[in-house]
Amino acid sequence: MTTQQENTKRIAKNTLMLYVRMLFGMLISLYTSRVVLQALGVEDYGIYNVVGGVVAMFSMVSSSLSSSVSRFLTFELGKGDMEGLKKVFSTSLSIQLVLSGIIIILAETIGLWFLNTHMTIPDNRLYAANWVFHASVLTFVINLLSVPFSASIVSHERMSAFAYIGILDIILRLLIVLFIAYSGLAFDRLIVYALLLVGVVCIMQAIYWSYCTRNFEECKLKLSFDVSYWKEMSSFAGWNFIGCTAGLLKDQGVNILLNMFIGPIINAARGIANTVNNVLVSFSNNFMTALNPQITKSYAAGDYDYMFSLVERGSRFSYYILLLFALPMLFEAEFVLTLWLKHYPEHTVNFVRLIMIVSMCDILSNTLINLQVSTGKIRNYQLAVGGMLLMNFPLSYICLKIGLQPESTMFVALVVAVACLFLRLLFLRKMVGLSMKRYLYKVCGNVLLVTFTAAIIPTLLYIQMPDSVIRFILICILTTLCSSMAIYFIGCSSNERYFIKSRIALVRQKFSL
Repeated sequence: MTTQQENTKRIAKNTLMLYVRMLFGMLISLYTSRVVLQALGVEDYGIYNVVGGVVAMFSMVSSSLSSSVSRFLTFELGKGDMEGLKKVFSTSLSIQLVLSGIIIILAETIGLWFLNTHMTIPDNRLYAANWVFHASVLTFVINLLSVPFSASIVSHERMSAFAYIGILDIILRLLIVLFIAYSGLAFDRLIVYALLLVGVVCIMQAIYWSYCTRNFEECKLKLSFDVSYWKEMSSFAGWNFIGCTAGLLKDQGVNILLNMFIGPIINAARGIANTVNNVLVSFSNNFMTALNPQITKSYAAGDYDYMFSLVERGSRFSYYILLLFALPMLFEAEFVLTLWLKHYPEHTVNFVRLIMIVSMCDILSNTLINLQVSTGKIRNYQLAVGGMLLMNFPLSYICLKIGLQPESTMFVALVVAVACLFLRLLFLRKMVGLSMKRYLYKVCGNVLLVTFTAAIIPTLLYIQMPDSVIRFILICILTTLCSSMAIYFIGCSSNERYFIKSRIALVRQKFSL
């Protein structure tokens, strides 16, 4: 078996383990979202979503450093440098401790002031919102300190452990939701919900720490501060800070704008849409989690042909995976939300549809982002792409200020996402020789053709039939069949079709025995 075949097998195995975790999490997440919405009420649910957004604004530094840690760990693994691996881990852990202190000071001063003076929260729920804020800050700091440990698991491609730990996390969160909804005890549900989630985070991070220290040599607790790695990681994280800031302003920043202009009810609608979107996007993200380490390692090893192949195929197949699940939701969002939640805030259906369209565009950039991060040369890239992403915030502000509907913020996000995709291609063409023309033809042109082909027949049915259970079932069947056929006959190359057929034949053979 060749090295590439072994890597392909490893990617497939890791993807499978991540899907086991994801499928379990998806079912629980959909159930718990409904129960939490009913238990907290629309207003408290919106408060929880927007207050969490305020805390997330302070995660800009940590997010930039998180991707830096993952990149450096994976890069050292690709080179086979154990000493370098130990230095990267210990240096990153030292930096995280310093950052935790800074974040706590900023959050409990500036963040707390902003929450109490500028957010649209009913006076009788401001006390609870402050409790949620403090709990969210503590949760964030604990997660921050765990970044090197979780990054180590991903870098070592131990996805089975990642999956099992994730399933335990999901079970504990389910127990919290059931307790909040059905305990019958007299307490402020919003406050208790936030505090119990802190407890879950503490348990999970203790497990991550225990697993990593027992299985990975570099994770033995030994704080050190390597100056050379500090400079390199800080420079990388500093420039990555721009992109992380832009991403947060796109999501949490716009969420805060919606709260300031409209109120917590719209945050509940956007929160529900994000839940649906996160469930569907997780199908693709799990595939990318398994693929990304191979892109970084192939770059470190100088195998550019294999790297470009992974980037192109990763973009296409992550889109195809999302398409299979997003297309029926685009048609039947209203029916699904009614079946799932019974009652939901105004604008939720539109938010669900629009946020999925934005995600379908963003998913094409995932492998490009990872390739860019793998190079370690991100200054000019972040100045350009991060600067474009930052436009989400002022343009959304202008739209809301002039009185446009809240959905206008999603149209802004879509336009910016397309512009960022082209900018990433331009930079990668110059930096690593990625063919922009080939990517636009082999990836973008391919997925657009697949999408339009898959949508033709379901669209005709959707127009002709009235809203009903029968239409929902038929739409689900048709979108799945049409998407699968379009992906297989239009989206896949002859080699990919051969690979799919051989896998299917192998599965049949196993079941026939």
